[in-house]
Amino acid sequence: MKSTVAKALFNSYSYVEYRKLVTDLLSEGKSTGSEQSESLTNYTKLNEARMNRLEKTVTIPEDVISKLRHLDNHYIWLVISEGWCGDAAQILPILNKMALASDKKVDLRIVLRDQNDELMNQYLTNGGRAIPKVIVICKEAGIVRTDWGPRPKGASELMAKHKREVGPIDEKIKTDLQLWYLADKGISVQEELVEIMEKIKYNRL
Repeated sequence: MKSTVAKALFNSYSYVEYRKLVTDLLSEGKSTGSEQSESLTNYTKLNEARMNRLEKTVTIPEDVISKLRHLDNHYIWLVISEGWCGDAAQILPILNKMALASDKKVDLRIVLRDQNDELMNQYLTNGGRAIPKVIVICKEAGIVRTDWGPRPKGASELMAKHKREVGPIDEKIKTDLQLWYLADKGISVQEELVEIMEKIKYNRL
């Protein structure tokens, strides 16, 4: 296992620990990350509400549960995140539900982007520090198999279209993106992650 990944794992959080960290910082008027601002704190508050809702509403279909429980090895999903990230708020509760349903085949661990520069720089998206990023690690072999993120294909296409036709990220695309996630109901995240895990299982990745 790469030393940067091993170091990040050593300092990682469980989902419950991550949620508590974000909540505790909010109680002090702060967000995670090296930059602090009123807007980032407000985004974090919105994300808290989103994550609370998703924890209550997201369901994992039986076929997904079966595929997760029949993986060939045990895996770690190491996720690079921050509390203010809207995509992370939409995706992390789904990953957590999947890990819980996997009968311990998947262990979800979370690290903060701004505290793990070396790791983040190894998993850039088009040269940018986009999050969340899921690093798939085989526990038995101690190796990184692949990575996924920062968002599902449909959401990425929506964002790419906006950049082509409108330009920089603005409040409209942020709203449109959240509406996309709401309509998708976590299905795309589940399908894409299961497809990746199946490819690993059958040595097609």
